[in-house]
Amino acid sequence: MSQTIEKYFPQITPLQQQQFDALPGLYSEWNAKINVISRQDIGQLEIRHVLHSLSIANTIRFAPGTSILDIGTGGGFPGIPLAILFPDVTFVLADSIGKKVRVVEEIARALALTNVKAIQTRVENMEGRFDFITGRAVASLPDFLHFAAGHLSKKSFNDLPNGILYLKGGEMDDELKLIRGKVTVFNISDWFSEPFFETKKLIYIQPFKL
Repeated sequence: MSQTIEKYFPQITPLQQQQFDALPGLYSEWNAKINVISRQDIGQLEIRHVLHSLSIANTIRFAPGTSILDIGTGGGFPGIPLAILFPDVTFVLADSIGKKVRVVEEIARALALTNVKAIQTRVENMEGRFDFITGRAVASLPDFLHFAAGHLSKKSFNDLPNGILYLKGGEMDDELKLIRGKVTVFNISDWFSEPFFETKKLIYIQPFKL
């Protein structure tokens, strides 16, 4: 796997290469027990899940000590690939479905990712604040912003101010009109040449109220 990852992220270490290389086998094994990735996508894990998650790293290099909440993480995306890439950053991967959280826990354990904590919860029941909040096609943008905004820390120390980094595809102009905050939309196809990314976007949101 790491050939494609290394193509876009040549700075990865040998350990990170090993961790990325282990992902297809781990997810195939767990997917046979607990279906967290569609059969169509499991064979395209590298592009459709891992590289897609890592697109966030094209907008920001998280500073050591940054805290990130990944809402609706599912099988661990974008949280797991980002946790590999940023070992000095702490990640809380949250999902309301227990079997998905178990997969995340087991994969993080297999990769020795000590910077990952997986929890089963609904985000509206959570406490605590984080520097950034990530998500991938979890809900409509206004709904996701509603879930996330109360969990952002007010004090920023990264190159980007604290905010939401949301991966989504397709048409979203109507949703963007409903967002209260500063919104920047990035075309992932500007970074990655694979056809899968032609309609994929990364939305960075700084809510008006934290």
